[in-house]
Amino acid sequence: MRIENEVAVYEIDSMTDEQLAGQRLMVGFSGKVLDDDLRCMIRQMRLGGLILFKRNVSDPSQVAELCEAAQAFAIESGNPRLMIAVDQEGGPVARLGPPFTVFPGNRAIGTAGSDTAAREFGTITARELKGVGITMNLAPVLDVTPQGLDSVMADRVFGEEPELVARLGSVVIETLQGNGITATAKHFPGIGRSIIDPHAELPHVDARREVLESTDLVPFAAAIRGGVEAVMLSHVVYRDLDPRWPATLSSVVAKDLLREIMGFKGVTMTDDLDMGAIDKHFDIETTIRRISGSGIDIVLICHDRLKMEKAYQALLKAVRKSGEARRMATASVRRILDMKRKFLARS
Repeated sequence: MRIENEVAVYEIDSMTDEQLAGQRLMVGFSGKVLDDDLRCMIRQMRLGGLILFKRNVSDPSQVAELCEAAQAFAIESGNPRLMIAVDQEGGPVARLGPPFTVFPGNRAIGTAGSDTAAREFGTITARELKGVGITMNLAPVLDVTPQGLDSVMADRVFGEEPELVARLGSVVIETLQGNGITATAKHFPGIGRSIIDPHAELPHVDARREVLESTDLVPFAAAIRGGVEAVMLSHVVYRDLDPRWPATLSSVVAKDLLREIMGFKGVTMTDDLDMGAIDKHFDIETTIRRISGSGIDIVLICHDRLKMEKAYQALLKAVRKSGEARRMATASVRRILDMKRKFLARS
């Protein structure tokens, strides 16, 4: 380990199997302070990241103290600093309430078609997140909702036109990252066609690949060209891409399409594995095996502590399975550490 710009930076070749497994985990927790439970999680699972919810937030000073304490403890435990994430989209999904600025959300920005409003959201949100030690926003939503469809994402999207979503999403990404906050394009390859909420059940989408390429994938292609640092995959089965596995567990979507065809080089991550779309249909061992084989970098688990521990053990088992498995895990952690170098040095 060495210190660069006050960030603990690790040489990838010196990391233990346990660190290679844990750096791929981003988890939620229940408290508002660095208590014994959170210390245990950070130390024992060598966590790479935390995600904050309303349950973790009282006011800006409390959030700042929590983030600072967690970062210090991660370094004290002999691990890299944490990515600390939040869903701060505005509108119906804003984990940080007043006195943080709460914006009306993507739908309002899209209805106005305003680059200025998108830039204002990105600028103010980045400043407020950095001010309390949050390093990553799980935004913007780049889903496209077809006109006339009662989409589960209707209240969270910029709109129905792929070019509009691409333009406004790119402005938000550029502004967040230009102000030191990692942006996350979600939910690849697009959940706007679903009327089923993956929090509850596993959706299936029947659109043909050529239709997806001309609509749903357009904003993600723009985000990749614009240098977005992270992409979150959806818990949706796209039958014409992979009839068996949801995108979160699909090497066809995560590796072949996103990385090889669309050329994304940054960090990929799952949506929350506690959602019904995954939890009701796949055991954690199968889930982690599919994620590891697909080269997805970050495993997100927001609620279930037992599942987090099982996921850590499954990731550790995957690292130790073979030379190829360790190579893939190392590549994932290298991308994660590269992202940390870029953004934690500026936090």
